[in-house]
Amino acid sequence: MKKLVVFAMAAMLSLTLGAQIKTPQPSSTQKLSQQVGLTDVALEYSRPSMRGRTIFGDLVPYDALWRTGANKNTTITFGDDVTIGGKEVKAGSYAIFTKPGEAVWEVIFYSDTENWGTPREWDASKVAATVKTEVFPMEMPVETFTMTIDDVHNNGATLGMIWEKVYVGVKFEVPTKAKALKSIETVMNGPNGNDYYSAASYYLDEGQDLNQAKEWIDKAVAANPKAFWVMRKQSLIHAKLGDTKAAIDAAKKSLAAAEAAGNQDYVKLNKDSLKEWGAL
Repeated sequence: MKKLVVFAMAAMLSLTLGAQIKTPQPSSTQKLSQQVGLTDVALEYSRPSMRGRTIFGDLVPYDALWRTGANKNTTITFGDDVTIGGKEVKAGSYAIFTKPGEAVWEVIFYSDTENWGTPREWDASKVAATVKTEVFPMEMPVETFTMTIDDVHNNGATLGMIWEKVYVGVKFEVPTKAKALKSIETVMNGPNGNDYYSAASYYLDEGQDLNQAKEWIDKAVAANPKAFWVMRKQSLIHAKLGDTKAAIDAAKKSLAAAEAAGNQDYVKLNKDSLKEWGAL
């Protein structure tokens, strides 16, 4: 019996020693992933809160190097080479340091991401890019430090930083056009109807060679004669080239195919275009 009691006490002690207290961190961690064009971008940072404190010019002094968040380095990772402030930044991970000012911030992309806070010794050779960006004041305060990847478009986006009543943004460019054109060139060596459609759509959207887009979309329609969305794109390319007659003919075929398929979205799109082009 005594052995059983001793065993039970030992088991309880083991459980007690193995238990860990879990409490929330003062500055929680956020991870953000965003595809910009064809480039993967990832952001990881800790988010301090105001908690009644004055931030810029006090907790974060003006014109002094700031870790840009809390705890370990705030990092951004680019899946491809990008351009920041007119300078090429190689694919990889970078710590983001800043020097906040009243009217302008200096934002620094630093290749050493293994610092807790700011580096003990600053190494200028590790600076991949530096950008000065205007401060935009906001009417309502933001309690918790927030970073964003916004204004996303095919060829770039803006890295945003928001806290207290301040917003700053750093634009960066991604190599979407070069990657897309290379992909199109590679695939066009043995394309199918979907490849022709995708290539023509990209050329239309990005204002590339419309005659080439027309050639590809015509091949896509030939390969998919019942695909109302392909004929719809064909009509738009013809219209962009100024051939209204051909645009109307393609839109009518797309309308008929969309009605047969019961797709009301494309029925409306085609009818709207036909009205615009004077055919309804």
